Amino acid sequence: MARAKNVLWIMCDQLRYDYLGCTGHPTLKTPNIDAMAKRGVLFSKAYVQSPICGPSRMSFYTGRYMRSHGSHWNGWPLRVGEPTLGDHLKKIGVRNVLVGKTHMAPDLEGMKALGIPPESVIGVHVAECGFEPYERDDGLHPTGRPRPKYDDYLRSQGFEATNPWEHWANSGAAEDGSLQNGWLLVHADKAARVPDEHSETPYMTRRAMDFISEAETDGRPWCLHLSYIKPHWPYIAPEPYASMYSTEDMIPVIRSMRERQNPHPVFGAYMDMRYSRNMARDDAREKVIPTYMGLITQIDDQMGVLMKFLGERGLLDTTMIVFTSDHGDYLGDHWMGEKDLFHEQSAKIPLIIIDPSSEADATRGTRSDALVEGIDLAPTFVDYFGGKVPGHILEGRSLLPLLRGPTPSDWRKVAFSEYDYAMQDVRLKLNQPIERCRLFMVFDGRWKYIHASGFRPMLYDLETDPEEYLDRGDDPECAGIIARLQAELFDWALHPNDHITTPREKIAAYADNQLQVKGGVLIGIWDEAELAAIKDGIAQRAKM
Repeated sequence: MARAKNVLWIMCDQLRYDYLGCTGHPTLKTPNIDAMAKRGVLFSKAYVQSPICGPSRMSFYTGRYMRSHGSHWNGWPLRVGEPTLGDHLKKIGVRNVLVGKTHMAPDLEGMKALGIPPESVIGVHVAECGFEPYERDDGLHPTGRPRPKYDDYLRSQGFEATNPWEHWANSGAAEDGSLQNGWLLVHADKAARVPDEHSETPYMTRRAMDFISEAETDGRPWCLHLSYIKPHWPYIAPEPYASMYSTEDMIPVIRSMRERQNPHPVFGAYMDMRYSRNMARDDAREKVIPTYMGLITQIDDQMGVLMKFLGERGLLDTTMIVFTSDHGDYLGDHWMGEKDLFHEQSAKIPLIIIDPSSEADATRGTRSDALVEGIDLAPTFVDYFGGKVPGHILEGRSLLPLLRGPTPSDWRKVAFSEYDYAMQDVRLKLNQPIERCRLFMVFDGRWKYIHASGFRPMLYDLETDPEEYLDRGDDPECAGIIARLQAELFDWALHPNDHITTPREKIAAYADNQLQVKGGVLIGIWDEAELAAIKDGIAQRAKM
């Protein structure tokens, strides 16, 4: 088998872990993604580091927790100087390329302070989160915002409008021809006006294939982040996907009236958000979910197109393929809409990795129950390309050992996720100070503990209560479990990887080799005899 040299990193926006055939959905058709799982490893316990687009993606793109990279909300810039996957790959000669969405906001103030023009080579690298933007499209283009290239494409195909993205790709039409705005949930059951082949998902697939074709003449290895906009809202799909599923294909809603009875204040405030109140309505679920399912099958069909394309070019044997999501979608479960909190529907993601290396043959078609975090992908890619994982910067762990053998005995025992609701109306409802709008999840594979600053904790036992209906955060019988997971959170919070500018090897060498004394800084030494003994020790260690 040829030496592995590329990574195709596919991310869907707001795709739930349980909305694939291979993860257990009984009616959703995803044969191509299911086939990918049979060629690789399906991770059943993969969690994002924040259940909202921007912070989650910044964690993926830096390999670092939200507490470390500091981008807590959509539109919060990733500060200049924060190391990214692109920085690590550039050092080992690998292109890091984007087609699709990142949710990255440039740190314009930081670049201005450092005299970095945003349009310069360095400025683009910093502004695009370390990606080479072959085509960036964050997928939300209401009128008044900068227009995407996709608008030009639609116009070239004859779809004229002041806002082609909204008026064609994300709107339906009434019998009289008037627009039915796809932003509105009531129209989620309508077909998009644009034909399938010109909708966003196939368009982005073609743009990815354009890059791969061009890269064949370049010769450099690449990591291509193909980041699909769907099935994120607006919930509207073109035919045949708009009418592919019906309410009969929906799985039962996961919610209980017990959740509404004296809920945790934060959970209660989120159940009262507008999008939660609307998505908790049965008529909203019945319009949105069949369309959501159709959008996923459209992505699956594009996986078939993409895998055939790679196969025809002989790239399947040299390309690591990753399929995942940036977070989930409540879809009315737990009386919630959107994402935000840490129920499985929100914080857990699908993750399939196909390692083409012969070392991974033994694990093909298997499922791993190891606790995996989104930040593990960055070190996995560096490791896969043969680079040295900078452990003093990256806070995740390479998944290559799990792709090529059994779970190591020292694998993580808990997974972490964070959320900052300072930008939400919830802060006002709860009258919380901005700096205390923080939530932290600690999950050990059974118990899910959620620390809520200013309030009691939440706690769920997924072994006896897999639906997460019963919050045991105030149950005296769970005091020991809460204390144990609090201790895990405390230890994690106190030990971030923040030695960014100084590798561990350099730190170790300083004391191990008495570099202070060797440099002539003789602090606290009594006399010449003591100095001679220290120098003799240095000389002896040098011979070892």
